[in-house]
Amino acid sequence: MLRGELWDSVIAMVLWAAWLPSCLSQTPSPSHDGKMKFRLAGYPRKHNEGRVEVFYSGEWGTICDDDFTLANAHVLCHHLGFVEALSWSHSAKYGPGNGKIWLDNVMCGGTENSIEKCVSRGWGNSDCTHQEDAGVVCKDERLPGLAESNIIEMQVDKNRMEKIRLRPLSGAHAGRMPVTEGVIEVKFKDGWGHICNTGWTTKNSRVVCGMMGFPSQRTTAKKPSSHQSVYKIHSVACTGNEAHLSACTMEFSKANSSAPCPNGGAAVVNCVPGPLFTQARARRVKLNPMAQVRLKGGAKAGEGRVEVLKGSEWGTVCDDRWNLQSASVVCRDLGFGTAKEALTGARMGQGMGPIYMNEVQCRGDEKSLWDCPHKSITAEDCKHMEDASVICNIPYMGFEKTIRLTGGRTRLEGRVELLLSTGSEMRDWGLICGDGWTSREAMVVCRQLGLGHASSGLRETWYWDSSNVTEMVLSGVKCKGDEMTLTDCQHHPVISCKRAGAQFSAGVICSDTASDLVLNAPLVEQSVYIEDRPLHLLYCAAEENCLAKSAAQANWPYGHRRLLRFSSQIHNIGKADFRPRLGRHSWVWHECHRHYHSMDIFTYYDLLSLNGTKVADGHKANFCLEDTECHEGVSKRYECANFGEQGITVGCWDLYRHDIDCQWIDITDVKPGNYILQVVINPNFEVAESDFTNNAMRCNCKYDGNRVWLHKCHLGDSFSEEAEKEFEHYPGQLNNKIS
Repeated sequence: MLRGELWDSVIAMVLWAAWLPSCLSQTPSPSHDGKMKFRLAGYPRKHNEGRVEVFYSGEWGTICDDDFTLANAHVLCHHLGFVEALSWSHSAKYGPGNGKIWLDNVMCGGTENSIEKCVSRGWGNSDCTHQEDAGVVCKDERLPGLAESNIIEMQVDKNRMEKIRLRPLSGAHAGRMPVTEGVIEVKFKDGWGHICNTGWTTKNSRVVCGMMGFPSQRTTAKKPSSHQSVYKIHSVACTGNEAHLSACTMEFSKANSSAPCPNGGAAVVNCVPGPLFTQARARRVKLNPMAQVRLKGGAKAGEGRVEVLKGSEWGTVCDDRWNLQSASVVCRDLGFGTAKEALTGARMGQGMGPIYMNEVQCRGDEKSLWDCPHKSITAEDCKHMEDASVICNIPYMGFEKTIRLTGGRTRLEGRVELLLSTGSEMRDWGLICGDGWTSREAMVVCRQLGLGHASSGLRETWYWDSSNVTEMVLSGVKCKGDEMTLTDCQHHPVISCKRAGAQFSAGVICSDTASDLVLNAPLVEQSVYIEDRPLHLLYCAAEENCLAKSAAQANWPYGHRRLLRFSSQIHNIGKADFRPRLGRHSWVWHECHRHYHSMDIFTYYDLLSLNGTKVADGHKANFCLEDTECHEGVSKRYECANFGEQGITVGCWDLYRHDIDCQWIDITDVKPGNYILQVVINPNFEVAESDFTNNAMRCNCKYDGNRVWLHKCHLGDSFSEEAEKEFEHYPGQLNNKIS
C-alpha cells in the first residue's frame, strides 16, 4: 500500500470510530427493574420460530432486520429459552408486527448473555417499517430451568379494545352465573362503550359468545332498556369464525366522540352455555361417551393436550400449522367458547399413544376436528414433543369467591377455607377435615382457585395457623380429580372428623406444573413370563411382604414359589419432575436388600378374575426411583446410588427389570384360567400428578398352568368407552393364539 493510501485509510478509520458511538451503541437497560420480555409471534409458525417481539417501556415491539445475523438470532433464542438458533428471517416472513420497532442495526457476537450487550442504534431509534421485521428459527431444545412460552398469539390489534363483557339485561339476573344474555360492553383506554346494533348478525353474536366461553348463540335476543349509550363501534361484520371480535371488520367512532346509532340501540347477545356451565348444572356432568375429542393434562377446565378418537383408540394431534381456528373447533365441540390460545410443542405434556393428525386446517365452523382438512401422518413426520394443545375461553362462574387459602407463605399454599351457608341466608367461612385428604382433592381446590395444578394435599396445617376460623364445615371429601368445585365432590352429609382441632384441617400447595406418570404397556406384554423361584432366594422378598400369605406355611428353605414376572418402564410425560412426597430424612433403610424406601407403596400389581375379584396381588415399595434412560436432549437428574436424590425427570423413565425382587405377582395358589392383569402406579395418590386417569394399565391374561400370555395391554384411558366395556366383559381365550 502506498503511503498516501495508508494515510487516507487511517483518516477513514478515525472518522468511522468517531461516528460509530453516536449512531450505534450498546443498548441501555430495557426497563427500571432490568428485566426484558421476549416472545415469538406471527403466522404460520411453530413454537420455536416466529417474528421476534420484545417488551420494553410497557409496550411490545419488533426488531428490524438491518444488519441482522445468525449471531443475533443465537442471543435472542437464548432469551426465548432455546439452546441456539438454526436460522433467521428477514422482510417480515411471519407477518408485520404492530407498535414500536424497538431495535435496529443490532450486531451481536453471539456469546452475549443479553441483547442489551449487543451494539445497536439504541432503544426506539429506527428508520425501518414493519415490513422489515426480523424473525428467528430456534433449535427445538429448551435451556434447563426455563419455562416454555410458545403461545400462538392472536393476530389482532389489541389497541382497538382492551376487554369485553356482558351486562345483564335486568337486575333480576345480575347475580346468576354464568351471564348468558346481555348488552355487549367494550372497554377502551378512555372507558366502556357499546356497539351499535344496526346491521348486527348472528355471526357477530357467535364471535362474542365464543369470547365469553359459550359454544353457540341463539338467533334472538331481548332488546335493552332505552338509555343514553356511548357507541364506540359501528357496522361490525364478522364471518363467525374469528376467535376474537378485534379480528372482525368494523367501523370505530372517532377519538373522543360518540356517533349516534340511527334506528337502533346497543347490541345484545343471547348465548347457549355448554353442559358444564348451565345455571342448574348437575353435580356430576358426564362427558358424551360418543365424543371424538378430549383434553388431557390441563390444570383448568377447557385446557389441555388435544386427543382424538380413531376407531377404538385415542391419539394426539401434531402441531404443524396449528392455529386458533382449528383450536376453536375443538373448544366448541367440547362445550366451551373459542380458543383463547393455541399451543404447540407439547405445552400440556406429551401423549403416549398414536399421533393421528397433522397440518389440520379448519375454517372454524366445522362440527368436529375430523371434518377439517388434515394429513394422516407417519412416525417420521411428528413426535409427541410436537403435540398440540388448547386453552379455551370458558364462562366466568365466580367459583373462586367461595374458597380461599390462609396462612401460607405464598398465594399458592395454605389452609383451605370454604364459604358455606349456615342458615337464614347467613354465610360464614369454615375448615375442611383433613382425614383422607389426598392430592386429588387438592387438584380440585387449585382448579377452583385458578392456581394451576396441585403440588401437595396436606392433612395437617398447624404451621399455617393465621386465621380465627376454627369450625369444620366439610368432612369425608372424596374427589375424582376432574371436578370444578370442591362441593361437586362426594362428602359426608353430616360432619364427622376423627381428629378435632384446626391443626388437622386440610391444606394445599398449588403449582404451575405437575408430573404425570404412565406405564409402557407394550413392554409389559412383551416381557411377561413365569419363574419357579427357590425359597432360599426369597428371604428378603418375604421380609418386604412380596409373597402370598401361604408362603408363611412353606417348608423354608425348601421348595419354590411360582412368580408372574414382567418389566415396568414408567415414563414421566408431565411438565414437572416426579419426586417422593417425603424428604430423604424420612426414607426407611431396608437392611436385607440394602436400599432406601422413599414411598410406602409405589405400584400395585393385581391379578383379577373375569368378574373383577382379586385372586393374587403384588406391590412394590419405591426402593429406588431414578432416571434409567431419557429422551434425546434430556439429562438424567436422579440416581439412587450413594443415598442420592430420587425421582423421575420430565422426559425420562425408570425401568424396573423383570429380574428385580418384588417385580412380580406370586401366583403359586392360582389355578389355570383366564384373568385380567392390572398395574396401578402411585395408587394412593401420594404424589400429585396432572392426570390420574392414565395411572392404571390392564391386560387380558391366559395361564395354562405352565405358561402365561398377555394381550391387549393398554392404559386405563387409551380405549374408547365402548372398547373398554368389551374388555371388561372379556370371555377368556379358548386357545393360545392371540389375534
